Amino acid sequence: MKLFKGFFSERKAEAWPCIFLSAYSKKVYGQAAAKTLMLQILYEDRDIIVAVKPAGTESQSARRFAPDMVSEIKKHLVINRLCTPGKEPYVAVIHRLDKPVSGIMVYGKTKKAAAVLSGQVQNGKIEKIYEAVVCGKPVDNVDNFVDYLKKSVDGNYSQVVEKGIKDAKRAELSYEALETKLTEEGVLTLVRIRLKTGRHHQIRVQFAAHGFPLYGDIKYNPGFAGKEGGLALCAVSLAFAHPETGKRMEFTKKPSGGIFEKFYQGE
Repeated sequence: MKLFKGFFSERKAEAWPCIFLSAYSKKVYGQAAAKTLMLQILYEDRDIIVAVKPAGTESQSARRFAPDMVSEIKKHLVINRLCTPGKEPYVAVIHRLDKPVSGIMVYGKTKKAAAVLSGQVQNGKIEKIYEAVVCGKPVDNVDNFVDYLKKSVDGNYSQVVEKGIKDAKRAELSYEALETKLTEEGVLTLVRIRLKTGRHHQIRVQFAAHGFPLYGDIKYNPGFAGKEGGLALCAVSLAFAHPETGKRMEFTKKPSGGIFEKFYQGE
């Protein structure tokens, strides 16, 4: 008993103590034996964790055996002793990225942090910038798209409709064309996009509707229908006010892999 008493008393000084032999820890290690992903963490403290979501991974808890960001963050907290003893770690989803989209995300580690960050999302205070590769060359190098989007009944598809249509929601974004290249797959343009609203599949739907569908988009680009390929869309910048200190936090990453390599090769 002296051995265990000493063990626990030493751990009281740690910032986030965690008992590895808890029921939740055993559950986590059992899941880890199936399939895991390497979690790329950009920043972490008591209140938040900022990480990069790989393409093909769900932003929130998934019902399948495939790894998702929430489960992987919880495993990280357990394995690295960053959780409350004997309890499942709290991880709140603040915003989402479509499964085929990669990029930067922030998660809340406390209910207070989650509430503050969610408020920033609702008030448009979180700044999100994306980069994408689109098919073709936009007429204007800098432009602003304002459309009205409506979801399908099953929620798996959105389309641009006329203003005033029932359940249609205003969608706005601005973009800048960074570089255009003639490739073996046609004319492709790298664009940087600033979202001003957050609608379902917004970037993909708006660019497709304006005649420049995203490369690799099997849902909204007819040229990729029925094909396997990576969607060329990445959340490259995320900025927000820290939920506890109010300090501005900004994180960036360069898109990589797939067709992005044609624009970032050698960098």
